[in-house]
Amino acid sequence: MAANNPPKKGGIFRAYLNFNVLYKILIGLVIGAIAGVILAANGVTSLPAWISMFGTIFTRLLKMIIIPMIVGSLVVGASSVSPATVGKVGIRIILIYLLTSAFGVIIGLLMGNIFQPHAELAQVTEMAADAAGKTAESNVWEVISNIIPTSVLTSLVNETVLQVIFFSLVFGLCLSYMKVSDDERIREIAHTTFNVFDCLAEIMMKVVRGIMQYAPIGVAVLICEVFAKNGAKVAGALLTVTIACFLGYIIHVVLVYGGLLKLYKIKIAPFFKEARTPFITAFVTRSSNGTLPTTMTAAENLGVDKEVYAFSLPLGATINMDGTAIYQGVCAFFLVMSCFNRGLTFGEMGMIVLLATLASIGTAGVPGAGAIMLAMVMQGINLPIAEGTILAGAYAMILGIDAILDMGRTALNVVGDLTCTCCVAKRLNYLKEDSLIK
Repeated sequence: MAANNPPKKGGIFRAYLNFNVLYKILIGLVIGAIAGVILAANGVTSLPAWISMFGTIFTRLLKMIIIPMIVGSLVVGASSVSPATVGKVGIRIILIYLLTSAFGVIIGLLMGNIFQPHAELAQVTEMAADAAGKTAESNVWEVISNIIPTSVLTSLVNETVLQVIFFSLVFGLCLSYMKVSDDERIREIAHTTFNVFDCLAEIMMKVVRGIMQYAPIGVAVLICEVFAKNGAKVAGALLTVTIACFLGYIIHVVLVYGGLLKLYKIKIAPFFKEARTPFITAFVTRSSNGTLPTTMTAAENLGVDKEVYAFSLPLGATINMDGTAIYQGVCAFFLVMSCFNRGLTFGEMGMIVLLATLASIGTAGVPGAGAIMLAMVMQGINLPIAEGTILAGAYAMILGIDAILDMGRTALNVVGDLTCTCCVAKRLNYLKEDSLIK
């Protein structure tokens, strides 16, 4: 008699881990929404404490990773740009990347103000109402001066995001200079220090991946609470968010990228014909880093010198997040308006532009990274995604449709990398193909 094959251990668990995380979160959204509607229909507006705990765990995990993720990723991102190789190409490409990201946030905020996507959410706890009073309007000079911390440790403990970002960037830039020092001792300790922060960044990415595996459960519970409290009427708000984001993506391509190509006298039709392949690849894979080989091939076909694109495209996959910037603007507006029944103040919008632009330097080009960055931005305007608040439920709603939004924003990020690379190459006479030049 043939021996029975032993069952594979962890088969279901392994299948769960291998299934795309953003699709799992979307499924969690659907399950939570259906459960919430059923509960609301039966007059149940709150979940037992032991079930709500799973949503609380998710929001606490998100808060746990924000500061160490900023420090690790930004120090590594800033110190990876070696002064020895930056030169005239690097300075221009970094500036144009940051400029287009800033325009992206502005377009996102504009879409938020036009569409005003929001769900009329009932208050979950009084904590949400208390949080609304934390964002007092400050004058611009006070905001600028407060970027510089008086104590780094105090900034870390108090989770003052903008100050942590500032110090991490300064630290990383100084580290980049030390890595190419003529003094062997300084070079060695700089590389050792870089490896420590690189390890921290990698550890945090592992932690993020683990949290995202738990996210479907947390999202399902948080969404269930939202729908039980408010009914199915909130679903239309998510459609508005999706429309606002994708319209923002289209406007950014037409106005910002089209305007840059026009300004640098690069033919638009041949460019977008070649950019089509990396665009589709990024849309499907939702990973700027995963699309990098395709983007480099497109740059080569467009006649960009390898000296330029071999530096600018990997850098762009890390720091050029225009689609993510638009997403931040729209979603921040949705969160504030849904939870506090008001729009963003001018000071908050300015802070979001600054935070999202600077934070993009350390945002990983992997699926779902933009959602973590959104939590970072909300922390920066003194509206943290805290447990027991209505803000946590609204954030879970955004996470539920993140797979859809991520497709468009990643595709936009990749096209932005290619656009900026071609423009800088044209400016410095590193664009070899006459077909792209008017």
